[in-house]
Amino acid sequence: MRLNNVFRLRLRSLFSRTTVERELDEELRYHLERQIELNLAAGMTRADARRDALQSIEGFDQRKEECRDMRGLNLLENLQKDLRFAIRQLRKNLGFTCTAILVLALGMCASVAICAFVDAVLIKPLPYRNPSRLVGVFERVAAFPQSNLSYPDYLDWKKLNSVFSSLDVYQRNGFLLTTAAGAEPVRAARVSDGFFRTLGVTPALGRDFYAGEDLPAAPRATLLSYAAWQQRYGGKRDVLGRVVTLDGAPNVIIGVLPREFHFTPAEPAEFWTALHATGSCDVRRSCHGLYGVARLKDGVSIPAALSNVTWVAQQLETQYPATNRGQGAAVAALTDVIAGDIRPILLVLLCGAGLLLLIASVNVAGLLLVRSESRTREIAVRTALGASSGRLIRQFVTEALVLVAAGSALGLASAHWAIQLLTGLISEDMMARMPFLQGLGLTVRVMALAGAISLLAAVLLSLPPSLRVWSSGMQAGLAEASRGSAGTVWRRLGSKLVVLELATAMVLLVGAGLLGKSLYRLLHVDVGLQPDRLVTMEVMAPASRYGEDPQAIALARQVMSRAEELPGVQSVGVSGLGLPMDGNGNTTWFRVLGRPWHGEHNDVPERNVSAGYFTTLGARLLRGRYFTEAEDGSKPRVAIINHTFARQFFPGEDALGKQIAHVSTSPVPIEIVGIVEDIREGPLDAAIPPVLYVPFNQETDSFFGLVVRTSQDERPLLPALAATVHKIDSGIVTVRGATMTVRINASQSAYLHRSAAWLVGGFAALALLLGVVGLYGVIAYSVSQRSREIGIRMALGAQPRSVYQLILKEAGWLIAFGVTIGSVCSVAAAALMRGLLFSVRSWDVPTLAAVAGLLSVSALLASFIPARRAASVNPVEALRSE
Repeated sequence: MRLNNVFRLRLRSLFSRTTVERELDEELRYHLERQIELNLAAGMTRADARRDALQSIEGFDQRKEECRDMRGLNLLENLQKDLRFAIRQLRKNLGFTCTAILVLALGMCASVAICAFVDAVLIKPLPYRNPSRLVGVFERVAAFPQSNLSYPDYLDWKKLNSVFSSLDVYQRNGFLLTTAAGAEPVRAARVSDGFFRTLGVTPALGRDFYAGEDLPAAPRATLLSYAAWQQRYGGKRDVLGRVVTLDGAPNVIIGVLPREFHFTPAEPAEFWTALHATGSCDVRRSCHGLYGVARLKDGVSIPAALSNVTWVAQQLETQYPATNRGQGAAVAALTDVIAGDIRPILLVLLCGAGLLLLIASVNVAGLLLVRSESRTREIAVRTALGASSGRLIRQFVTEALVLVAAGSALGLASAHWAIQLLTGLISEDMMARMPFLQGLGLTVRVMALAGAISLLAAVLLSLPPSLRVWSSGMQAGLAEASRGSAGTVWRRLGSKLVVLELATAMVLLVGAGLLGKSLYRLLHVDVGLQPDRLVTMEVMAPASRYGEDPQAIALARQVMSRAEELPGVQSVGVSGLGLPMDGNGNTTWFRVLGRPWHGEHNDVPERNVSAGYFTTLGARLLRGRYFTEAEDGSKPRVAIINHTFARQFFPGEDALGKQIAHVSTSPVPIEIVGIVEDIREGPLDAAIPPVLYVPFNQETDSFFGLVVRTSQDERPLLPALAATVHKIDSGIVTVRGATMTVRINASQSAYLHRSAAWLVGGFAALALLLGVVGLYGVIAYSVSQRSREIGIRMALGAQPRSVYQLILKEAGWLIAFGVTIGSVCSVAAAALMRGLLFSVRSWDVPTLAAVAGLLSVSALLASFIPARRAASVNPVEALRSE
């Protein structure tokens, strides 16, 4: 109760100052008059009584100040005075003030901008009910740690597990939407009936799928994404019940998903259709095309769930050895599944931004330390006049808070602009696959983090002048200031700050160098083909008209024939299961005939390609021959393998003429007729797997990739190719037309490596600048403080060369310590981010040497300027100024 009364009294003192002052005057006046009356009663004259009363109170004004202090009345006034004094001091030194604010704003801008991305990807809760209980569920094989599920396996996992309250599946897909203007490709997803209930998502309009609505016999239904509802249907509520035709099949629109809903693993998707497992892949246990998402039961951990589904996988392996041999299970938090490859890059960028902020803060701390040295006389005089250490420290803290507040305001404004700039650099296709970045900005969490960063910066900036106040040499402050010697605080701390700056800059420069070298090697990696004058395009034909082998073969031949007639075209080829750099998801199991086989699965990517595919790509045939156009389903089965396939499965023997077969109950022999050099079928930074190529005419597809080599500029060929395909059939759609060079440079692996290299490189460049500027400030200040010493040396005959050596030797030791410590830390930091490096070791000696040389030369050049100034000191002027 007493504390509450004190608190209320202090609040009243702060915000009702006039009333409190009047009450204080009345109270003291009452005590004064009371004492006067007592003195008069004791027989004193009125003059003596008043004089004695005033003496007993020991000064009217002093008592008022004591009462104000006790009531906290002076707190606000002192803070206002400190703030006004701090602003006056900073205005008197505009060069220092502007430099400090700009450096702080720079560090704040970088750290807050990256924190906004980290918040959106790693911290912001997913837009689902209780998202921490959601996990991704996968099968596990040697080639793919997180592999697809087959539909029959999914049904068994759902029935046999005891750790999930619900388990559903999804599949990213693409459909041909039939419109009045013709066929149009749309991005979609197939999901099981309980998918949205597992996520805890309720449609904003309409209803969710009923239980059993994903079964083959059920009517087809679909939900719209909010964006598709707005863009295609104008946001009209009568969209419910409309019928859309997807891949020739009518689907009834039953609902619209919420605006904030996104599910990154299946994005971008406009239509979310019920699964309807009727395709040829869906009914086979050996065909894996689905991914699982599950909600954990209360009290069940991810390791416990993994143990349970691993047991389920073992049961299925025992029950179905022909299809499930060697298949395990994998479970991961859904947040980890969604973050994917972005997490390590964001963490590296966050560390880089943090190091840059550290350098900026250290740089400003060094400036404040120099400034506190120049204020030694002021501090000593104020101490001699009665100012306490706490009072002085509060003043310096106020100055630090003013600097941090100004730097933070400018940094946040710049961060908002930087976020928009970085978001604008993300391609439209990449942004569509990362919907969590939509509306990126300064959220409440980011602002709270910015506030914490500002508070830490204020603490760091308050330390140098505070240490100066606590310095044991403060009593000799007046004499020290007159002598002009470098203070002991500066010698103990200032040089260490510079070493820290240089070491941190070294870490960032090495990181940028390694990432840049990785990017260069990634973009110049041998892709196994000749990308110049090569264009690619994907052709999507309606399965209702081209789903059978004869129609698909005829279409592919017609497309290639028409394309060859275009001006400048040299050769044309098709690939039915993806184009180079698309990925390694389409795999097959095979066995080598003539060898003992015990049911094991050799899992390799499979591509069905035309006879002219390898010639068009410019791939090199190592041995054997290419396919011929006559090799169709009526001819013996043949295959071409890549060099890795031959090396892995036929070590020390000739693979040509050997026979393999797909794993099945009635294997059909496939003769190996050729071996080609490895082609990058998957990501640029992934190891090349063994790949099996089969003739397109023996395994057809109505969706295929088109590759065309031209002798002319390839860019004008793209619209001509699209027009040629549309002339064949207006219902055929062409998508993703691009030159092979663009495909390589714009691939996801190249994009992620490029982004990391550029951003860390930018941080490193700024760190180099700040580190060099910090060293320059150290040496320049040291020279200014030692001007008397240098003047005496030169007056006694010292040559300018010896002065150069004196100054540069001091700088050299600082540089050597900074580079050495930085090199050790750089190797450790590079080891932590080795997952982002491609064909580069974390202790890459050329990069370390180059960065050390760059930093050393830059720092020495910065030190040369104050050294030159020191060598040109006039001894007479130096001694006279003292």
